[in-house]
Amino acid sequence: MRIGMGYDVHKLVERRKLIIGGVDIPYEKGLLGHSDADVLLHAIMDSLLGAAALGDIGKHFPDNNITYKDISSIKLLEKVNRLIRSSGYEIINIDATIIAQNPKMSPHIQVMRENISKSLEISVDMINIKATTEEGLGFTGKGEGIAAQSICLIE
Repeated sequence: MRIGMGYDVHKLVERRKLIIGGVDIPYEKGLLGHSDADVLLHAIMDSLLGAAALGDIGKHFPDNNITYKDISSIKLLEKVNRLIRSSGYEIINIDATIIAQNPKMSPHIQVMRENISKSLEISVDMINIKATTEEGLGFTGKGEGIAAQSICLIE
């Protein structure tokens, strides 16, 4: 059994969609990044790649490669799934936390879990997603960005 941890953060900006967990969340700002900047999926991918000692998403999907410009992170998660499985690993579970002052994530968490479940070809009950604010503190609390953390177990 192997454990992996992932963390990601992106800046909130105007004129971008807010995509988290593969869900287009209505909000006045979105996350800045080379891909769709799905902070949750990026953290999950890094935790999975880390657990399998396969590097990180920057190694596999570099931000200077035009192939990944504005790509859906769901597609990247599917590629990570193939990498994990081709290395002989099975995903046991994922636990992740979204850190955002706004918007509220709770109405979207079930669909996020379903999106991740489908992409990783695992049961939705193997995926837990939580959301928290930072009570107005720090860059996430001030609404400047959104962060996510993930931990996973693979075997």
